[in-house]
Amino acid sequence: MRMLLGGKGANLAEMTVIGLPVPPGFTITTEVCREYQTTKSLTPEVIEQIDAALAALEKKMGKRFGDATNPLLVSVRSGAPVSMPGMMDTILNLGLNDETVEALARATNNPRFAWDSYRRFIQMFSNVVLGIGLHNFEAILDEHKKRHGFTQDIELQAEHFKAIVPEYKALVEKTIGKPFPMDPRAQLMAAINAVFESWDNPRAQVYRRINKIPETLGTAVNVQAMAFGNMGDDSATGVCFTRNPNSGVKEFYGEYLPNAQGEDVVAGIRTPYPISHLKETMPEVYDQLFNLCELLESHYKDMQDIEFTVERGKLYMLQCRAGKRTPVASIKIAVDLVNEGKISKEQAILRVEPDKINNILHPAIDPKAKLDILATGLAASPGAASGVCVFDPDRAVKLAGEGQKVIMVRPETSPDDIHGMVVSQGILTSRGGMTSHAAIVSRGMGKPCVVGCEAIKIDLEARQFTVNGRVIREGDVISIDGATGNVIAGAVPVVDPELSPEFRTLLTWADEIRTMGVRANADTPQDALRAREFGAEGIGLCRTEHMFGQGGHHPERMVVAREMILAEDKEERMAALEKLRVMQREDFYEIFKAMDPHPVTIRLLDPPLHEFLPDEEDLAIEVALLRAKGGNAEELREKENLLRKVRALSEMNPMLGFRGCRLGMIYPEIYEMQVRAIFEAAAQCNKEGMKVEPEVMHPLVGIVTELAFLREMTDRVAREVMEETGVTFKYMVGTMIEVPRAAVTADEIAEHAQFFSFGTNDLTQTTFGFSRDDAEGKFLAQYVERKVLPENPFVSIDRKGVGKMVEIACELGRKARPEIKLGVCGEHGGDPASIEFFQSVGLTYVSCSPYRVPVARLAAAQAAAKAKGERATSSTV
Repeated sequence: MRMLLGGKGANLAEMTVIGLPVPPGFTITTEVCREYQTTKSLTPEVIEQIDAALAALEKKMGKRFGDATNPLLVSVRSGAPVSMPGMMDTILNLGLNDETVEALARATNNPRFAWDSYRRFIQMFSNVVLGIGLHNFEAILDEHKKRHGFTQDIELQAEHFKAIVPEYKALVEKTIGKPFPMDPRAQLMAAINAVFESWDNPRAQVYRRINKIPETLGTAVNVQAMAFGNMGDDSATGVCFTRNPNSGVKEFYGEYLPNAQGEDVVAGIRTPYPISHLKETMPEVYDQLFNLCELLESHYKDMQDIEFTVERGKLYMLQCRAGKRTPVASIKIAVDLVNEGKISKEQAILRVEPDKINNILHPAIDPKAKLDILATGLAASPGAASGVCVFDPDRAVKLAGEGQKVIMVRPETSPDDIHGMVVSQGILTSRGGMTSHAAIVSRGMGKPCVVGCEAIKIDLEARQFTVNGRVIREGDVISIDGATGNVIAGAVPVVDPELSPEFRTLLTWADEIRTMGVRANADTPQDALRAREFGAEGIGLCRTEHMFGQGGHHPERMVVAREMILAEDKEERMAALEKLRVMQREDFYEIFKAMDPHPVTIRLLDPPLHEFLPDEEDLAIEVALLRAKGGNAEELREKENLLRKVRALSEMNPMLGFRGCRLGMIYPEIYEMQVRAIFEAAAQCNKEGMKVEPEVMHPLVGIVTELAFLREMTDRVAREVMEETGVTFKYMVGTMIEVPRAAVTADEIAEHAQFFSFGTNDLTQTTFGFSRDDAEGKFLAQYVERKVLPENPFVSIDRKGVGKMVEIACELGRKARPEIKLGVCGEHGGDPASIEFFQSVGLTYVSCSPYRVPVARLAAAQAAAKAKGERATSSTV
């Protein structure tokens, strides 16, 4: 019932049913939240049900809400269907006022606890419900500690809190113009409304956008009798995990604070003790907690994140949920659970987020590097990151927007810092533990994080921190290592990661389950070899323009490419093409060799010719300067001729202009040279005993007669090469579907194409009528923010429009040629959500960048497992 009760409410209900010690309470459902979003108020029916539930809770607890002798206090907490740690609001100790605080002090014989709880309540309620910043209250608290020579909150006694409370109340009245509310029922209703409001707070919206959580889910509200961890040394509060959330190792892991409430642990204000320390101070409680955690993991068949409170030696379980974990831990836990017989391989595959594993495929700090280590904190989320120090989340957003890599440094993070965390390379805090906000959110994002680095003294006003006499200012470059906890001065050298045995096992299982092939987009032998290491089953896109020197590869070849373009007649052009043919033949030979025996799809020249020439504006400036200075006449003539050629080739809209197969139609010698180079390389490889079957792809075909002409040329050249070399080889001819006309006339095109490869980058541009560079730079982000589009269609395929084009082309293509091979080579080939769509339309394979290949393998397996599950469900129905 997670969708109705929220994750927290559903798990609290289930723990209660199992018989665990859970403080009683009730849940107001997500249905009420969705209604509240429209009406901005609770209906009389809901209010009546809340009153009835509260009365039942009073009866169960033997206490009354607002009672002057034995008061009931409650917590009011959010709980969405999908875990959003720290993003929405919580209020503890609700029900306290000037009267009930005295009653609580008498009933517990513990005035310090009662007044500490009261000041906490005023602070939380004022922040969450009344919108008064926490720093205002912290300033008062700090002033009292300073006055008495204290450094920790825990040193303050009852008389100190008694003096603080009136100042808190005065602050509230001064800020909002009315006294702090004393009626417990009014407090409760206001708190419930505030939690529903927090569903739409900025940090929650950012978190949902990052994690692709639907806006329509809403949050439940859980009202629960308070269990107090701040009643003395026999009381405590903490968070624990049934396995290590960083490494995935099966060990009891977590932290706790004696004489504290839950917010103290999560907020990172005090550095907590490891959970093992509880065994020394409260051995019976430790054993009970350990056994209950084991029970919960067995019940849910997944690593659990558990919040608990000990009140005067009695253990209470406040929450359990599937724990956030690093990508490394996620893989290890999934594989271990299969080996322990708790879940199936399919379940293991579905437990690992494909996008998150991308983080472990990238470099880590080189272990041989000499490091200038400034300090060491707690290694909260693995990975290495370098960037300039930034001490403010808004500043982090600004600098990241300017293209700088940033490391956000804070005393501790709060949910309000989420926007800065998103754009940072890594996060460093001076306070907090492994279960603090910074640690949990960083792990969820897959970002490196070091917390509790107490050696660094942060001065937010001066935008700097000091450590061992050194000052590190905003703008200085530092590095953090989330695997060791090291904070390092300057940038650091990195090395490629080694894939764990569990990772390889998981991907092997993925390969057993998936039905779609996974290829790589690779333009060099090195890329091809890397792709094979990551499990690619072929190359789905080899961009030949990169071999001409475009894209930064082989810059020396740009000279020859320009000779071809600037040729005054066919004879000059053919001479340049002959040089390129030799170069390309060697390239294709090395790529075929690296990928043998897997297929290689080679796209013939695609970009406009002017892209191989100098920039028109730069060239015009050079010419003007040469004229003004009276420079070398011959050089001036050459530059003027080049400028004329550049201007002749320039286009108003190059993306829709003279490019792709249109080049091959007008200058068939260019495509003929490339095809010949491909087939000569294939013949050589086959002669040497390799199994090579090249797939020649003609880009941007939109008219069947284009492909008919180019197919005839391709077949003719293949026959000629076979005759010349005496080697017979197999090959395929196909096209890239990247314009809508090709999709809707795919049955005609399929008569000449043995395969389609969907170039979804350009298909998205041409279907939407967007220029990607302009759209992403000017308005797409706002479209997503305003929900004009659910997400950037260049990142995840637009199923209704672009997806419909793919669907139409697949259907028509199969109709004309049942055995046609269907693939995708746009960036969507590495996007898990898009891969799920490609599975549904029956593509043969997806192709993506080498580093995305493991992501695609896992996502394809998940898509197959889900499709299988849906088929099983529908057949059962």
